[in-house]
Amino acid sequence: MADRRPGREHAVELLRGRESAQQATYVELFFDLVMVFALNRLVAYASPTVGGEVAAARYAAIGRILLLFAPLMWLWIITAYITARIEPQVGRSQRMMVLTAFALLVMGVTVPHAFDDTGLTFAVAYVLAQVSRAAVFGYALRRHALARLSLRALVWFLIAGVFWIGGALSSGEDKAAWWLAAVVVDLGSAWQGWPVPGMGRDRPSVWAMAPHYLADRFQQLLLIALGETILAVGVTYASGLGRVGGYQSIGLLVAFITTVLLWRIYFHKAGQLFGDAIAEARDRARAGNFAGFAHVVMILGIVATAIGHDIVQTHPVDYSHPGWLLMILGGPAGYLAGRAALERVVFSRASPYRWLGILALLLAAIPLTRTPPLVPAITAVVILAGIAAIDTRRSALHPDEKPRPNDRPIG
Repeated sequence: MADRRPGREHAVELLRGRESAQQATYVELFFDLVMVFALNRLVAYASPTVGGEVAAARYAAIGRILLLFAPLMWLWIITAYITARIEPQVGRSQRMMVLTAFALLVMGVTVPHAFDDTGLTFAVAYVLAQVSRAAVFGYALRRHALARLSLRALVWFLIAGVFWIGGALSSGEDKAAWWLAAVVVDLGSAWQGWPVPGMGRDRPSVWAMAPHYLADRFQQLLLIALGETILAVGVTYASGLGRVGGYQSIGLLVAFITTVLLWRIYFHKAGQLFGDAIAEARDRARAGNFAGFAHVVMILGIVATAIGHDIVQTHPVDYSHPGWLLMILGGPAGYLAGRAALERVVFSRASPYRWLGILALLLAAIPLTRTPPLVPAITAVVILAGIAAIDTRRSALHPDEKPRPNDRPIG
């Protein structure tokens, strides 16, 4: 006999069914656009500081970028994991998405001054988004097994929230230390399955349940993030119209070609096939988690690349500082590392040319230190174009290559 308890029936209405669409809904795409705005504001914060003349400030800014990137990305990931389980067409789910999008908007608005006077607003928006969702869905699901997962996550979101708020009330290095601890608590507790005494622990296996849906979500986020690179450099270029010269115009073209190459390298072919690969893997959860991590690395590489091209626009003829080269050349190198990890998941191997490309990008930084930023930017284009050409040739030789995810995705 079916379970007719009110809590159980209500939970069934909230959860995805077999007939639920595996593509993102319009409200999820709207949420992604807000995410891109937040990333754009992160680039806007980072570019003047990383592009500054004070070496200590440049490297401190790089650390702060990572600290601010983590909660933005983690909020998006948790949202995607929730909508992989919760039916996005249900009113309560849509309201959750809209409210989370607003919290993300607030975080994006306050990112440029999060280490100054808007840190408390940034932290409160993030904590409220994470805590309120876990509490609402933990209550709404009631007797369903997922309610226990939500409540365990709620406990750890509250613990991390203490560090986020504590950091917001601090300043300088103390703020960074508090927020670093908060990131460790957020990510470490999830990695350990959000353990709570008396409530158990288990690492969520949402990738095993909805591999194609989550693949679609990560693909869309990466594609929109690539658009952020164009947005960032385009805004900088447009704001200087009337006084820009040939260097900035060439830099704009280089930024566009770089973005096209990054797009090409991603979707050819592992980026297209990784949803099928996860679905066919022996351990879907493990393969999916590793693929998700690979996408986070690629998106961080895209953010760094956007910062690098913004530096090209604002310092077209200055000497390239090591911190600038870390963005201009390190961004594409990080992207290639994430792409190699994704290829490992899909095909159980990674092309050696990706690692050679990473090595070439890193070694190029040595002789390019005393050159204008436009030179390493063009160098990155040449290396990426070579990798794209090798991918095209390989596809011509193996046109029917299929995913082979049966090996262990790591190691």
